[in-house]
Amino acid sequence: MAKTGFLAGVATKRPRRPRAGTAAPSGPSPREMSIRRNAATTVLLLLLAQFAAVAWPAYACGCGGMVTDPDDTIAVERETSVVTWDGATERIVMSLTVGGDATEAAWIMPVPDRAEVALAERELFDDLRAATAPERRTRHYFWPRDGDWPRGDGDGAGDGAGDGAGAPPMDGAPPVDIISRDRLGPFDVARLAATDPGALDSWLGDNGFALPEDLAAGLAPYVEQGWEYVAIRLAPAGAEGDGDAEGAEPAVLGGTLDPISLTFAADEPVYPMRLSANADTEQSLTLYVLGPGRMEPVDAIGGSPPEVTFAARLPVDEQPEGPLRDLAAGDTFLTVVEQSFPEPSAINGDHTLSRSAQDTEVRPVAYEDELLTWAGVPAWLVTVLGAALLLGAGGGFGVHRVRRHRRAARLLGVHRP
Repeated sequence: MAKTGFLAGVATKRPRRPRAGTAAPSGPSPREMSIRRNAATTVLLLLLAQFAAVAWPAYACGCGGMVTDPDDTIAVERETSVVTWDGATERIVMSLTVGGDATEAAWIMPVPDRAEVALAERELFDDLRAATAPERRTRHYFWPRDGDWPRGDGDGAGDGAGDGAGAPPMDGAPPVDIISRDRLGPFDVARLAATDPGALDSWLGDNGFALPEDLAAGLAPYVEQGWEYVAIRLAPAGAEGDGDAEGAEPAVLGGTLDPISLTFAADEPVYPMRLSANADTEQSLTLYVLGPGRMEPVDAIGGSPPEVTFAARLPVDEQPEGPLRDLAAGDTFLTVVEQSFPEPSAINGDHTLSRSAQDTEVRPVAYEDELLTWAGVPAWLVTVLGAALLLGAGGGFGVHRVRRHRRAARLLGVHRP
């Protein structure tokens, strides 16, 4: 589900001029002109109302706020985050996929304490997808289905698809990334105290952006709590003319950004969500949580009930060498939480994560249906042929007994029908 809306436009057509050598049609009557003017005015007002409703770019996402030029649009098309907490320090690693026509944007993230910002490895999310992949199981069926001989060419087994029962949504391969590491490493980062109301506004102004009123209102609760902001300027490679050809179109933000890692002190694990209340479209959230046990949100904060789609202990020997093992730092318990927000305006807080009373495991299973065979021969065929042989043998045995009894009766001089 898209995180934000896109800018809509209105196209108009000019009336055609009469061809040379043809007479122009007679003009409409005053009454017709009045009716047309009223209709045109009504349509124009409706279009303006619709345009006003969608023209401003939506900038909220579950991870924070996106700010861009009012004439540009930007959307967070996918957001995947990992949260770890060791009892005193929390780390959030986010992978954002953005789209739109903006050539640059500012990304605002509220945090409860001073944060360390760094680039993370995108292989982390590959490892997580592999760790939470559905367990493959085979279910056998007896009678042939479409695609099985003699009902098909025999190339497929059954319907050839598993039902993926209980499997969490898979992100698939990440899109091509046009954000260069040179641009984001080191970040153009500012750490701002939320207690200074003008700090964020000044930083945005220095970077060519204006603080939207709705976003300023959404940040007010963090000011009251004494949180800080992490403000990052995002721009695609070549956005500032890095080797671009003269006259070339400026590059736009699009694709998957390099994952961003935020580490900060926290008394309890929290995931900021308040700013998503400004979004215009339904929001979705996927959280990978690494901790000592099964971790879940305390409440729904105005969305649908959070669903745990994966929960299992992940010992070190089952962790691939690389960023996931480095992040887990030992045996861990991995929980995947999925949640949707059909009405973002109902979001009333941030997600606080707590350990469940029991570490109940949830492992998705994807079933693959397969025709039951014995020694490579379909079981139904063996059964049918076997039954036919038994029936044939039984019939032959019955005929043999009748003939034998008749022969014995003739020898004894007994007439039997």
